[in-house]
Amino acid sequence: MKHHLLHPEADAEFIEAVRHYAAISPELGGRFYDELVRLFNESGAHPLRYRMFDPPLRRILAEDFPYAVLYEAKPDYAWILVVMHLKHRPGYWRERLG
Repeated sequence: MKHHLLHPEADAEFIEAVRHYAAISPELGGRFYDELVRLFNESGAHPLRYRMFDPPLRRILAEDFPYAVLYEAKPDYAWILVVMHLKHRPGYWRERLG
């Protein structure tokens, strides 16, 4: 099983989103946190399972929240570049690929 690493900006997006949902309800914040951690773990455990989104990135969608995780399958880990609300401005994260 591979592991995952978060880009610093993806980590900041994750923290901000958890805080947003926790401010609505601690239970909701906990559910969101658990769902995103599940996505992170899935990206590491099965990096080639998910569809190519914008090569070399793949996308995995949250089940109960309007969020996606964009990652690159590296030889030893999944490099998570984006934790994105689906209504966010498209392509705002492209500079992270460099």
